[in-house]
Order: sequence, then structure tokens, then C-alpha cells
Amino acid sequence: MSHVGLYFGSFNPVHDGHLVIAEYMLEHACIDELWFVLSPQNPLKNPNDLWSNEKRFELLKSAIDGKSKMSICTVEWDMPKPSFTIDTLEKLSQLNPDATFSIIMGSDNLEKIEQWKSFETILSTYKVFVYPRPNTVRNQYFQHPNVTVFNAPPLNISSTQIRSATPNEI
Repeated sequence: MSHVGLYFGSFNPVHDGHLVIAEYMLEHACIDELWFVLSPQNPLKNPNDLWSNEKRFELLKSAIDGKSKMSICTVEWDMPKPSFTIDTLEKLSQLNPDATFSIIMGSDNLEKIEQWKSFETILSTYKVFVYPRPNTVRNQYFQHPNVTVFNAPPLNISSTQIRSATPNEI
């Protein structure tokens, strides 16, 4: 049985911080492979700020080229929008019955996990591997038995910062 770390995101655009987190989790989280789950529409983000699926896919593909344990998962592209993590987890479990899935997220996402659809089911059913982000307020979910917060150096980079400094032609 393969243990897959699912790194959800819009990757709008993918950047070195995403790759550092992915490499760190492959090394420290006891996963066999890491799938970047490329979300077409995050329910907590403005869809008007999103680059096209194709552009984000191509940038992500280029970023992980040659990294054998990393791949891109586009299962959400054929699912109803916006994308809800619980629905994707259920779909992936149906499509891959021989795999065990864990979620990889930044601590900023765990901080607001109560906003996620069926977050209690996610926390009780799946392991959650958390990478520290600056200025995160730790809530009770950081102590959940299925949550592991890694003692990794926090990264202070975001796709929002990159988009604001990047011409739209990219």
C-alpha cells in the first residue's frame, strides 16, 4: 500500500516555497510520494485572481520536472466547483483503493480549518502534516491526534506576493 501526501492548492503560481515544503515532507513525513492537487477553484479564494488551469499546470509541471516522487493530480478539474477537500479525498480514495492519503498544509490553513466543509471528518479520518507559516495563531486543532506539526523553518513567501510583483503576461 502506497502512502501519498496530498498537497492541495491553486499554486497560483507555484514557487520555491511550495517546492521546499514538498521536498521537506517527502523527507520527513514518511510518505512514499507527493501529489500536488491542483485546485481549479478554492472556495475560500477569489476566483477572479486565478490564472488559468492550463497555465498553472504547465508552471507546476516545469517546477517538478525530474522529481520522481512528485506528480500533479487534476482530479478536481472534473469535479463540481468550488473544490472541497473532503469531496476530493473521497474521490481519490475510490479511484485509488490501495493508497493511504495524508494531507499536507501550512499552519495558516490549519488555523482556519473550521471554515472547511466537513473539517471534523477530515481530521478524524486523515493524517494532516503541517508546515509552519509565520504569524499563525495556534488553535485547538494543532493538538489533534491526527495532526503533526513539523519543526521546520518557516517560509515567508506567498503566491500573492509573487502575483503582485509579476506581469500578467507570464
